[in-house]
Amino acid sequence: MKELALLFLKLGTIGFGGPAAHIAMMEDEVVRRRKWMSADHFLDLLSATNLIPGPNSTEMAIHIGYQRGGWKGLIVAGASFILPAVTITLLLARLYVLYGSLPHLQPFLSGIHPAIIAVILTAVFRLGRSVSRKPVPAVLGVMVVVLNMVGIDEILLLLVSGLLGLLWSYRHKLLQSTASLLMIPSFLNFQSSGTPAVEPIATLAGLGWFFLKIGSMLYGSGYVLVAFLQGGLVDTRHWLTQSQLFDAIAIGQFTPGPVLSTATFIGYLIRGLPGAAIATFGIFLPSFIFVLLSSPFIPRLRKSPLASGFLDGVNAASVGLMLAVTIKLALMALSGWGPWVILLVASALVLRWNINAAWIVLGSAILGWLFHVLTQ
Repeated sequence: MKELALLFLKLGTIGFGGPAAHIAMMEDEVVRRRKWMSADHFLDLLSATNLIPGPNSTEMAIHIGYQRGGWKGLIVAGASFILPAVTITLLLARLYVLYGSLPHLQPFLSGIHPAIIAVILTAVFRLGRSVSRKPVPAVLGVMVVVLNMVGIDEILLLLVSGLLGLLWSYRHKLLQSTASLLMIPSFLNFQSSGTPAVEPIATLAGLGWFFLKIGSMLYGSGYVLVAFLQGGLVDTRHWLTQSQLFDAIAIGQFTPGPVLSTATFIGYLIRGLPGAAIATFGIFLPSFIFVLLSSPFIPRLRKSPLASGFLDGVNAASVGLMLAVTIKLALMALSGWGPWVILLVASALVLRWNINAAWIVLGSAILGWLFHVLTQ
C-alpha cells in the first residue's frame, strides 16, 4: 500500500500534459521499471477504461491499484493520484476567490481565454480524425453539434448516440426485428419528458448530484467536461458565470493530474469548502465503482461487439459536444484582434509542436497582459 501511495502521489504531482502523458508515465513505471504487469495486460486495462465512463488516466491508476492490492489498493492508488491535483486546485480556488475579481488580473485572464479555446479545438481536431474514419459516427458527431447548439441536453445526446451506434453495429439483425426498432421513439420520449426542475439556488445536494451524473456519463476526453459545465452550470442553472467557467478551465490546465479536478475549483466557487468536497467526491466516485465492477469482465468486455458499437456512438457524441462548446466559448471570448492572435498562435504551437497545455496557458496570459499594455 505504501509503494502504491508513493508512486501515484508522485505521478499525480508531476503529471502535466493530460491523460496521454499520464498513461505513458504509468506504463514506464508499472511495466518497464517495476514489472508489476505485462505490456499486454496494461493494454487490456487501457482498453477497458475506454469502454466505461470516467477519466481514462484516473481509471488506469485505479485499475493498477486493484491489480496490486485488491479493493484497498484501488482506493489507495486512485486517491493518491487525485489528491495532488485536488489540493493544488483548492489552494488556487481560495486565491481566486480572494483576488480573482481585481481589475489588474483581467489582462492575464483575457489572454488565457482564447488559449483555452485553442487547446480544446486542437483536442477536437485530433479526436475527430479517428471518429471521421467511420461514416456513421461522423454523422452522429455533426448531429450532436447542431442539437447541442439549440439546447438539447448533453447526457441525452450521449445516451442516444451510444444507442444509435449500438443499433447500427447490429443493423442487419435488427432489421429482421421491427419490434426492436420501435423501442427507439419510446426511449427518446421517455428521456425528453419530465425534465426535472432546475434549482435556482445551488445546494450541496444539487451540486453533488450534478457532478455525480457527469462522472457517471463522461466518455472520451476530459474536455467533454466543459460541455457539461457550460450547459448545466452556465446556461441552465446560472450557478457559474461564463468568465468563471473560462477561469476554472484555465486552473485545470495549470495543475497536474486529472483535468476533472476542475470540479474542485467550481465546487469551491459555488459553495466554499463543503462544495469543493462534494463536487470532487461526486465526479470521481463513479470511476472507482466502474473499475471495481468491470475488472473481472475485462477480457470479454474489450471484445464485445455491443460495447464496441456503443463506444463508437458515444465517442462521436463526445467530440461533437466538445466542438459545440468550443463554438459557444469562442462567441463569448473572441472580440478584438488580440484574442484572435492568441488563438492562432496557441493553436499552431499545440498542433505543430505539441507544446504542453500548461505552458500555452502561461504564455497566453503574458500575451494578454502585453496586448493590454500596448492598447492603453
